[in-house]
Amino acid sequence: MRVGPGVSRWRPGDRVVALLEGGGYAEEAVVRETQVLPVPDGIDLVDAAALPEAACTVWNNLVDVGGLRPGEWVLVHGGSGGIGTIAIQVARALGAHVATTAGGPERAARCAGLGAELVIDHREQDFVDEVRRATDGRGADVVLDLLGGGALNDNVRALARGGRLVVIGMQKGRRGELDLSALLARRGTVTGTLLRSRPADEKAKIVADTEQHVWPMFADGRVRPVVHARIPFDEAQSAHDLLESGEAFGKVLLVP
Repeated sequence: MRVGPGVSRWRPGDRVVALLEGGGYAEEAVVRETQVLPVPDGIDLVDAAALPEAACTVWNNLVDVGGLRPGEWVLVHGGSGGIGTIAIQVARALGAHVATTAGGPERAARCAGLGAELVIDHREQDFVDEVRRATDGRGADVVLDLLGGGALNDNVRALARGGRLVVIGMQKGRRGELDLSALLARRGTVTGTLLRSRPADEKAKIVADTEQHVWPMFADGRVRPVVHARIPFDEAQSAHDLLESGEAFGKVLLVP
């Protein structure tokens, strides 16, 4: 690590990771001091690269936007992904009940091993029915959704009264129809957020909050990075192929 003029917190050689502005396919990157984080104690430097964007996304959307509280139920879509594996663990560390979706028995079992109390095999089960069954008909207080338009109505149906749907991805499309009567009946809210497009001051606050609240979870082992594979830069296409195949569990890292 090297530092520029005016940097006060960091010193050359510090073990750090960073929330980049976008585009991390490089051996060197320039980043604002306020978007840099120390590598948590006990975490390998390379594996730590899996943490900043996932942890900031999870904390901001589960807590700042979703208002998740201890004892509430959260439904995390895509529990086997890079965001999902962290979201399951952080939600459990916060004292919430976690439901998640995954594809197939093996991936479901691994999500359960991360702390999910209810794992729904989306290939075989209806997540709305399963969430309502597990919550005695109440539904989920928070839904963290990467699916987008194609799952909009089902996500609203899965909400509890006063529930919060937080949309952070569009894997099932950019557009969807919303049954407003179902949303109104639940007094629900739907919020869409992106991390990458936030202004620098908002990113700085998210990074600071994540360091304050989530970094101790990494340090004491309540949350850990889940890395499926480390792939050399010159084999980047194989990393994309792996992600598109749906076989990866957790993060895929590109390394020099």
